Amino acid sequence: MAEGSRASSMAATGISGLDDVLMGGFARQRLFLVEGMPGSGKTTLAVQFLLTGAAAGEPVLYVTLSETLEELTVVAASHGWSLDGVTVRELSPPETELEPEEQNTMFHTSELELASTVKRVLDDVDRLKPTRVVFDSLSELRLLAGNPLRYRRQILALKQFFANRRCTVLLLDDMTATDHDLQMQSIAHGVVRLEQVQPDYGSQRRRLRIIKYRGVKFRGGYHDYAIERGGLRVYPRLVAAEHRQDAARGRLASGVPALDTLLGGGLEEGTSTLILGAAGTGKSTMAAQFAAAAAGRGQKSAFFLFDESPQTLTLRCDSMGIPFNDAITAGSISVQQVDPGELTPGELTHAIRTAVEDGVSIIVIDSLNGYLNAMPEERFLTIQLHEVLTYLGQQNIATMLIAGHQGLVGSNMQTPIDASYLADAVLLLRYFEAQGEVRQALSVMKKRGGQHERTIREFRLQSDGIHVGDALRDFRGVLTGVPVYEGPDLKPS
Repeated sequence: MAEGSRASSMAATGISGLDDVLMGGFARQRLFLVEGMPGSGKTTLAVQFLLTGAAAGEPVLYVTLSETLEELTVVAASHGWSLDGVTVRELSPPETELEPEEQNTMFHTSELELASTVKRVLDDVDRLKPTRVVFDSLSELRLLAGNPLRYRRQILALKQFFANRRCTVLLLDDMTATDHDLQMQSIAHGVVRLEQVQPDYGSQRRRLRIIKYRGVKFRGGYHDYAIERGGLRVYPRLVAAEHRQDAARGRLASGVPALDTLLGGGLEEGTSTLILGAAGTGKSTMAAQFAAAAAGRGQKSAFFLFDESPQTLTLRCDSMGIPFNDAITAGSISVQQVDPGELTPGELTHAIRTAVEDGVSIIVIDSLNGYLNAMPEERFLTIQLHEVLTYLGQQNIATMLIAGHQGLVGSNMQTPIDASYLADAVLLLRYFEAQGEVRQALSVMKKRGGQHERTIREFRLQSDGIHVGDALRDFRGVLTGVPVYEGPDLKPS
């Protein structure tokens, strides 16, 4: 099918991320089920769907058995919307039905109420001839039907009725029925499920998945989403295989000659570098040095900070003469503070993709410890990290991952996650003791992009910047933290 004809056969939802997951939107003249527990955003999604149609000049209808027009208006106003152009049909029982004299005793209530409800819906459709219809919600219709067989037959009849009138229909189901089964999923052309996950700490996480969509190769798996002012914001799951491209790879120098020599000329574009070290060894400062040097060449960088504030990083760089703040002011470096308790993995991935589309050359994630805390399921971190790094490599982006060791000095230093096999290069920063002083050592443990020095060098952070000294050839056991000196008398530097 040609791209233009496919687009015309789809009813866009007005939610760009959801349209991406659905490969264009909902197929026109079909019936879809949107299910989720109360509070998951079904009504918000449905209103966005109708407003998108109304903005395109389509007649749209919202049939509600569970909410009043006033409640829908309040929901719309909370997002800054107006329901102008949307016909709302309330089918809630009137207050008079609560009075004893109005109770029917000769016929089963459901027989009268279901027939009356369906007739009013059909009359509205014939009168308005809408192209988009939302039915909210199935739980009320299920109660009116009285039994599963009658309910299923009624849904099948409605499906046929709407199809003959060229309507795209969304049926909302709050999944509150105790006998919830797969009947509706089998009838619907497609099924979207909205879910809420409550972690032990932090705000609730929301995610959606497409359970079925006949005839469409949709994006499977879970996709994070958030409900914000303005509606749903969906973050499609990143699939690195969809972004393959070939590009020439250059080197990114740090601006510190000795460091570049140690690295064999600098870092390669399209590779990932893991900087490991204990707290205070200079991991973030090293990444900032690379970003500042890139800014001097007219390249952009993006920092995602989990552990420290941008102000702290900026002040530290200023104290060492690294023009980090100047690059931020010039727009060459962007810094985003990330709150692990509020962030979803999909939101972080979306922010990274946005930075790539903005033309950055370097992405810094500081740190993996914070990234780990942002994941609701720890066992999936490595898989997602691999997907992100693969995507960035295909986009020719140099990625710097910072990971903190547990402990300060000693041989039993551990990281919360072993990402060394994922990275193309690994830089190790360690403290070591020498004649009553605590010093720092730097070594390149791995580098896939080319040759590098195998030496262990002294690494110092001073007021005039980063200094990388000569190889520590007179020491044995530097990486243990308590080395043995085997050279001439050592004079403190």
